[in-house]
Amino acid sequence: MIFDSDVPHITKYMGSKRNILKFVIDNIAEIHRGEEICDLFAGTCILSGALRNTASMHSNDIQNYSSYIAKTYLSNHDWNTYPEDIIDLVINQGQAYKKEIGEKFNKLNFNYENITSLEEFNKLEDDQKCLINETFENTPYHLFIKNYSGTYWSYDQCLAIDAFRKIADDYKETPLHYVIISSIIFAMSYTSQSTGHYAQYRNAKDINSMLDIKKYRIKDFDFYFRRKMEELKSVLSTNNLNHKVTNLDYLDCLKDISTGSTVYADPPYGFVHYSRFYHALETLVNYDYPELKYKGRYRTDRHQSPFSKSKDVRVAFEKMFNKINSKQAQLILSYSSTGMIRLDEIVEIANSSFDFNYDISVKSIDHLHSTMGRSEDKSREVKEYLIIAKRKK
Repeated sequence: MIFDSDVPHITKYMGSKRNILKFVIDNIAEIHRGEEICDLFAGTCILSGALRNTASMHSNDIQNYSSYIAKTYLSNHDWNTYPEDIIDLVINQGQAYKKEIGEKFNKLNFNYENITSLEEFNKLEDDQKCLINETFENTPYHLFIKNYSGTYWSYDQCLAIDAFRKIADDYKETPLHYVIISSIIFAMSYTSQSTGHYAQYRNAKDINSMLDIKKYRIKDFDFYFRRKMEELKSVLSTNNLNHKVTNLDYLDCLKDISTGSTVYADPPYGFVHYSRFYHALETLVNYDYPELKYKGRYRTDRHQSPFSKSKDVRVAFEKMFNKINSKQAQLILSYSSTGMIRLDEIVEIANSSFDFNYDISVKSIDHLHSTMGRSEDKSREVKEYLIIAKRKK
């Protein structure tokens, strides 16, 4: 099965399968017979990105940000329909909006360059956090400067997020909309002062932590945005395969798939819900000015997966296997040796759920699982299992 091993990277992500992508796709190829491939828990859509020119993909995830990444990879991109200097044009439009807002609120000037003391630094951070109390009347696209300034990003970086989000909507009827938003997601990931996800931002408790946070505060958001837009433009092209993108619960998605599909399932392994780590991305794509709570500025409507609950995980697997069986579909299931349920239990559930038309097998590979933690705990050695339910010919 031909695939793109160098899929453009969009964001830092816990449990990313990029490093074992070949292992996963080689095993999909062994059972795939030309039918649609459903990526049931798509996340950052690395599988769809890799197979976008090879197979009809159905990319699904309950989180809406995943659908924007999927549509970035899977859309039919004809760059000739835009001006030749489209990237410069988008960036100039974003910078013009930033200037407009900057002039409207010229009192908002938060400069980190000359700050050397911890006291000055924390006052600057607190002054930005106070913007959450501002109304920003008659100012469209102010969600991030109001709610996130001085948290994961500086005011200037939040202003860039809002500005480019506005420009993305100016291209809403074109695939460029998704390219712009994916470029924002990339720049957010690489300018955030948190560990790579958005579970909680860091506080400057001493000079060393202050200096480390300051390095991120002064990063140029536009630089990272441009870099990703240029890469996406150079890699993504016309694509006329019959792709599909949905935002459904896994069981609703399985009701929707074609009979005889191949399903790749990579459900959550741990007890911590992904919506706690990537809520800011959901807020970016929805741009719905949600109610936000606690230090982490979490959405109140965060999804909680049954695969991350010890009392529900077994039943979740049973329901998934039974639905795949009823669709006469095939399954490649990724799971970790550190997951919520043991391998032998999953195999036992599979054997009791799939009928006599299936062969159940297991393969494994050693894998460094990204935790997105601090430097002493950025990754963990695990064994990644593929539980395969192949239909007999």
